[in-house]
Amino acid sequence: MRKTLFKWHSLMALIAMLPLLIISLTGSMLVFKFEIDSILLKDQATLNYVGQDIQRKPMKELVNLVAAAHPDYEIGSWELFDDGYEADRVYLLKHGTDTWFKTYLDPYQGEMLSAPVGIHSDFTDFILHLHYTLLLNDSNRYFPNMGVAIGLFIAILFTFLGVSGLIIYRRFWRRFFSFRRHTPRVILFSELHKLIGIWSAPVLLCLGITGVYFNAVDYYHEAFEHDEADHHIVSQAMFNRTLDFDAMMAQSLDAIGGFTPTYWLFPFEPQQKHITIFGSVADTNPFISNYASTVSFDATTGAQIAVYDIRTATSLERIIDSFRKLHFGHFAGLPSKIIWSLMGLAPILLGFSGVYLWWQRKRKKHQSRRLRKLASQ
Repeated sequence: MRKTLFKWHSLMALIAMLPLLIISLTGSMLVFKFEIDSILLKDQATLNYVGQDIQRKPMKELVNLVAAAHPDYEIGSWELFDDGYEADRVYLLKHGTDTWFKTYLDPYQGEMLSAPVGIHSDFTDFILHLHYTLLLNDSNRYFPNMGVAIGLFIAILFTFLGVSGLIIYRRFWRRFFSFRRHTPRVILFSELHKLIGIWSAPVLLCLGITGVYFNAVDYYHEAFEHDEADHHIVSQAMFNRTLDFDAMMAQSLDAIGGFTPTYWLFPFEPQQKHITIFGSVADTNPFISNYASTVSFDATTGAQIAVYDIRTATSLERIIDSFRKLHFGHFAGLPSKIIWSLMGLAPILLGFSGVYLWWQRKRKKHQSRRLRKLASQ
């Protein structure tokens, strides 16, 4: 059983190696996405109001500002911050298309900080696109979601590799802190492979399982719930711009105790009738995401429609919500991000050491067959 599992472990590793290396490297970079943006997009992504007594402009004023500044676009969603450091990120749809764009906004001064650019144009957004799709989405007219499907397949293999590795080396705790350095190269690589796998296993399993979920949900949505050919072509706003958005914000705070709005989702397709405010809530669980709870409003009248508080949700819903922070390590500040970023690179070392060991085994078998052949002559 163990020998068969070892063969499957080696085979799956070889199949997944190249895309897994790309996904690992980009994932480790994305842990520090905002930090990278703050360097590359300093005048767009960051503000200089930390510690200052300054208030955000009213939401209604900001919505009208964006609409007036970009008359050829419609607002689709809005990521807002109130820390004096991160600029708001507004996602727009261009008239006559179903194409998304992104722009940055200073919500304190009411000033646009950038022109709309494609959502994959900035460096980290391109890296994110590469991470999730391997740049293969829309590369085949008959399989437009090929990139996400391959990502799902690789995530499944990644999870299998983690589980099978722990089974193969099921007595891993005996060598948790040991490493034989003064040994032949093959043994050295074997020891290195085991040690990296043992130390990184909890994080890698977490990344694999959450990766399976995110890719599965994305693929199901695009392939089954939303036909790629039926994307709505935007020509006008699909919500009432005269609504009192600040009153809606206040209602969301009353509806959910300890609620902090972080994201607005506006309707951008005919079947969407609601404006939804996502937000974080005060809770002892460090894994609750910043988008865990929602308050929805009618997009025409502004009447409150629904309230969803993650703290009253089922255990399964709370676990799924935690996947966001667990995937990118944003649950314990800088320490967890550093650990996630470093452990996320482990598949690269595991891949190279594993290939070396596989090559040595194949080489040894080839030599053995040649010697047997010579001996039989």
